[in-house]
Amino acid sequence: MASAPARAHDVRPMRADARRNYERLLTEARTAFTEHGTDTSLEDIARRAGVGIGTLYRHFPNRTALMGAVFQSEVEALLAYAGQLADAPQPCAALVDWLRAIITHASTYRGLSRALMTASADESSGMARCSVPMREAGGALLARAQQAGAVRPDVSIGDLMQLTNGIALAVEESPDDPKLADRLLRLTLRGLKPESGSS
Repeated sequence: MASAPARAHDVRPMRADARRNYERLLTEARTAFTEHGTDTSLEDIARRAGVGIGTLYRHFPNRTALMGAVFQSEVEALLAYAGQLADAPQPCAALVDWLRAIITHASTYRGLSRALMTASADESSGMARCSVPMREAGGALLARAQQAGAVRPDVSIGDLMQLTNGIALAVEESPDDPKLADRLLRLTLRGLKPESGSS
């Protein structure tokens, strides 16, 4: 009976000063990643947050752990959007809408698409906490589109996520072409449809 309360206290909340440092680091990292890309110097992020680099590493042992924490809230928003699309009347359009939202999200941070592509091949990566639930949410939308006969049965969510990250990377490298993502998504949609389907 006495062991249950002890287990509840195994994970202790951060001290107030540690929590403040954590939140400042996340805020400054988000700003730095937006302005300068995910290759921004971690020392600069720590300095902007008013802490030493050792404090940054105590909270985030490596760059990918920091990136995963920064992007977690946005990933949660994308997961919520996938939930909203789960019962959409046109399953294929719902899938494409969600992929478009991922591209918009990834394009906000230069370097994020590349990091997500790497994470898909390494589930021990600090970015796996972002990529794994995203694949699960996208897999549900894909399965629904496949069951409706709108998407070929041989399409996998892993391939779709890599393709989406590739489009985001292309958009990142072509900032003067705002319609590029939609053009590439339209080409993707043609490739997703069964051969007997209409274009």
